[in-house]
Amino acid sequence: MTETSESYEVVVIGGGTAGLSAALVLGRARRRTLVVDAGEPRNAPAAHMQGYLSRDGMPPAEFLAVGRAEIARYGVELVRDRAVDVGRGADFAVELASGRTVRARRLVVTTGLKDELPAVPGVAERFGRDVLHCPYCHGWEVRDQAFGVLATSPASVHQALIVTQWSGDVAFFLHEVAEEDLSDDDLRRLAAAGVKVVPGAVAGLVVEGDRLTGVRLADGTVHDRDVVFTAPRAVPRTGLLQRLGAELHETPFGAYPVVDATGQTTVPGVWAAGNAVGFAEQVVNAASGGYRAGATINGELLMSDLDAAVQV
Repeated sequence: MTETSESYEVVVIGGGTAGLSAALVLGRARRRTLVVDAGEPRNAPAAHMQGYLSRDGMPPAEFLAVGRAEIARYGVELVRDRAVDVGRGADFAVELASGRTVRARRLVVTTGLKDELPAVPGVAERFGRDVLHCPYCHGWEVRDQAFGVLATSPASVHQALIVTQWSGDVAFFLHEVAEEDLSDDDLRRLAAAGVKVVPGAVAGLVVEGDRLTGVRLADGTVHDRDVVFTAPRAVPRTGLLQRLGAELHETPFGAYPVVDATGQTTVPGVWAAGNAVGFAEQVVNAASGGYRAGATINGELLMSDLDAAVQV
């Protein structure tokens, strides 16, 4: 890595909700902080975010713009760049795609995850509009319409059951999941919830104008649907954490760093928050996680400096 005199107390890698929340706390605590933002928020396809008290229905891009303006008021720097490597000596050295290298006493990693959607024609194009993944995020807005649930694994039964809270007309498309892979409990619950189980591979979505109207099976059969829910495959962005030697733990939604209640990883001086620590971290959870990490880091730096002064 290229040597540089650019040093910060904290570098936050990731400029989404968790990263901005951590940066806000650190900036208000008068810590010299840099946010490295690659500009790839997970919720970018969504027109609005829901379920965040006082910000319900706010466009995600607007929410992030407000957050960036807030951290700037406290002297936090933000750079549009990507962290491509990280190493540790006396401090952490973060190499950016632009060729710049910055140093930090502490790191907050909020690089999130990537959603890999089923390879069904029309799904990626409609994602965030009438192809959805989170009923708590979007269920109210599409309530009482005809839902389809596109299975990505037997675990998709849970999604099919949950969405019945918002619609009494739910069809569960097994796609590449065999009916015999469903347990007796799954089948009983689906029947009790009034969910129609549809076997057979899905060939694509039917779109008329700019509106989803149906799901087409491989045999040509079309089922009229207004909305499709599906569970993407989560791909955690843990490359930097792995380079630092952070311990990961396997979950049904990928491998995530082991963290304590404040977000501290198994690497001293490194915290993680938001979707960098779990698949189901919504915006409100990410803000909370970033806040906890920022406050903990500030206190930890203070005590570390005081202890060093006493030893001198």
